[in-house]
Amino acid sequence: MTSPPATTSGGRELAHPAREEIRLEQVLHALADPLRLGVVRALASAPEDLPCGVFALPVSKSTCTHHFRVLRESGVIRQVYRGTAKMNALRRADLDHLFPGLLDGVLSAAQEQAGREREDGPPRRTARDRREPRTDPAG
Repeated sequence: MTSPPATTSGGRELAHPAREEIRLEQVLHALADPLRLGVVRALASAPEDLPCGVFALPVSKSTCTHHFRVLRESGVIRQVYRGTAKMNALRRADLDHLFPGLLDGVLSAAQEQAGREREDGPPRRTARDRREPRTDPAG
């Protein structure tokens, strides 16, 4: 059962899964995207909730909305409206309760990977990455 949407003075409500509804596979899917993982890393290091506008994601506004919705619907973040701003908070207590060590492990691995990429530069594309998609010769 999804928890009741958070009520705001403006009447805008956002649905979030209840703690017992959060599924590991949905959390892992949400964390698998580099942009979403970056949002989670920023929220984990922030002393307070952050509005969507502080994240400089290199995608369109509609794609940003999609990424935040995936994070919210998977139970990774909680979003509430404060005035006109949509504020974001990491659901650390829920995630740590359900999956002990998962969030810390993912955040630690992401930090180590970011350090390697700073030293070595971004991952290089291989010939396989550059290969054109196969087309059916029968066509």
